[in-house]
Amino acid sequence: MKKEADPKMHTAEHILNQTMVRLFNSGRCFSAHIEKKKSKCDYHFTRALTSDEIKNIEEKINEIIKKDLLVNEEFLNKKEAQIAYNLKRLPDDVNEVRIVKIGDYDACPCIGEHSKNTSSLGSFKIISTDFNDGVLRIRYKLT
Repeated sequence: MKKEADPKMHTAEHILNQTMVRLFNSGRCFSAHIEKKKSKCDYHFTRALTSDEIKNIEEKINEIIKKDLLVNEEFLNKKEAQIAYNLKRLPDDVNEVRIVKIGDYDACPCIGEHSKNTSSLGSFKIISTDFNDGVLRIRYKLT
């Protein structure tokens, strides 16, 4: 994911990732393309989502958005961060890790820009999903 991704869509990506973890124990996306108009996240998954599951994901994410959670950051040394977070995607020479927190809902290492709170995001809408060869792709937008 590029560092200069749209802050609102990037914040929504974090919420989507945590929602997928909580609902499906899927892990965070392994690939993301974050843009202002629409974005996508790819997950290692075993099947396509049902229409009820898609609706449930949207509802959960919109509940979080409406909570007006603060988005903030903290910095941990690499040794501390390794205890609680997956650091596989970070370069080996990193000594300090930035953790982005969305209220008490999500926290993960990240270098990108984010909104200051969830209520600024608007509404989350899944545009489409597809499943191919063990990869679930979710395309979404904010309205």
